Amino acid sequence: MLHMRRRELLGTIAAAGTLAAQTRPTIQRKGRIKQGLWTSNFGQTDLSFEQLCAEAARLGAHGFDMRPPAQWPVLKQHGLVPTLGGTGGANFQNGLIHPEGHDKLVESVSAWIDTLADNNIGTFITVGGQRRGMSDEEGLRNAVAVLKRLQPKLQARNVTIALENMNNKRLDPAFGREDQICGHFSWGIEMCKRVDSPNVKMVCDIYHLQIMDGDLARNIQANIDWIAHFHTAGVPNRGELDGSQEINYRYIAQVIADTGYDGYVSHEFRPSPGRDPLGSIAQAMAIMDV
Repeated sequence: MLHMRRRELLGTIAAAGTLAAQTRPTIQRKGRIKQGLWTSNFGQTDLSFEQLCAEAARLGAHGFDMRPPAQWPVLKQHGLVPTLGGTGGANFQNGLIHPEGHDKLVESVSAWIDTLADNNIGTFITVGGQRRGMSDEEGLRNAVAVLKRLQPKLQARNVTIALENMNNKRLDPAFGREDQICGHFSWGIEMCKRVDSPNVKMVCDIYHLQIMDGDLARNIQANIDWIAHFHTAGVPNRGELDGSQEINYRYIAQVIADTGYDGYVSHEFRPSPGRDPLGSIAQAMAIMDV
């Protein structure tokens, strides 16, 4: 045939990209910050997940957040790990704070804890839920109640559940989560303290934290014992970590490393229009490699 079909051409390009990734040297990171990625870092791509893993491994990443179990063997083939598990059933609407869903949530999350433990995945994310008129205090009581029901299972399987803070100022769901109860980081920290378990911690989303509270270094240093995972993205547009936005991520990386934190810092930024996603990922990882 004189002309290849578009899908065949894209497949050829993707395969060439993977071959190029295999022939370029792997970047050796310093290791003080263990970095993870999201597939969304790559933007709209025709690369397969296996090809994304090849690029991630070459760039010195440890793995990907929030990938389904079917993809875990692919990660392993490339020397990568699932750096953060999914929610196991909690959703943005109800999360942890609505007691009418607690029985179902305990059932689904308990099964998920077993799946994670059986695959040596130590941390998974959860969410608070929409207030729908609920006060901070009522939300705390409800979240603590369900987490205390889960705590024995978490401890027995050595798995950590980590609540993510979210900003509820940006109403566009691409940039925030409307009506989420854990807007201010202090709410989540208080929840952790009330449960008082080494298996109940926070995902510190630095993008959301900057929008809602700021004072990033102090918030991280003061609460590092309650942080199980970090997410990064630029503010205000959730893009790259460079000088085009307001956070000095090089300094924040140094702050995190100096605490002795040994979990993962995963990049959740989205490549800006006109930017090369692979270049943006490489740049972000270099910035955080202190």
